[in-house]
Amino acid sequence: MNDEPRPDNSGNERGCVECHTMSCYRKEKRLPDGCLSEAVGKEQLDESLELYRGDGIDARIARAAAEVEGLYYGKLTRVEETVAFARRIGAKKIGLATCVGLAGEARVFAKILEANGFEPFSALCKAGAVDKSDIGLDEELKLKPGSHESLCNPVLQARVMNEKPTDLNVVIGLCVGHDSLFAKHSDAPVTTLVVKDRVLGHNPAAALYTTGSYYKRLMEPGREL
Repeated sequence: MNDEPRPDNSGNERGCVECHTMSCYRKEKRLPDGCLSEAVGKEQLDESLELYRGDGIDARIARAAAEVEGLYYGKLTRVEETVAFARRIGAKKIGLATCVGLAGEARVFAKILEANGFEPFSALCKAGAVDKSDIGLDEELKLKPGSHESLCNPVLQARVMNEKPTDLNVVIGLCVGHDSLFAKHSDAPVTTLVVKDRVLGHNPAAALYTTGSYYKRLMEPGREL
């Protein structure tokens, strides 16, 4: 097997998405030329591995995530995996950063957490009730122009959870970008339970699966959004 020609992945500016061997997973084939596994260099690799060893939070998260994957891959729902993961990192108080439109789903998940011995604490995205115009958004960009429409405040959501403090925060349907701000300002580790996609029933991967049919427009070059 070592005599097989190495696929050439060098010069690829898009990284791993262009690799068709995925040799880094089980190493049953030779790594292609330009493979990220080799391109990163030993120092970078060693620095990442050092974080996964010992008793620090990064190490506990890495081991817990790998354990949940190994035990339950294809067997548990993401709701159950989140519970299993939280238990393995020793989390007790769980923050729920939820979109106001998914408050019902957050209530159900909070009950699930309580049934499993956790202490849920939730914060809606509209906490603070500040109008979008206060940060310079034009009225015509509101869903209902001319009315009070509170801005999403993921920084506030993160900070109230930091004050508790929570041990793990779970994102439930925050908007694209708002989830970025929440993760940036959260002191506790963040995982995602629900990715909001109203058009596709909260299944954004469906747009990827249908680029050859219903969402062919996504592949049109130069299309502005």
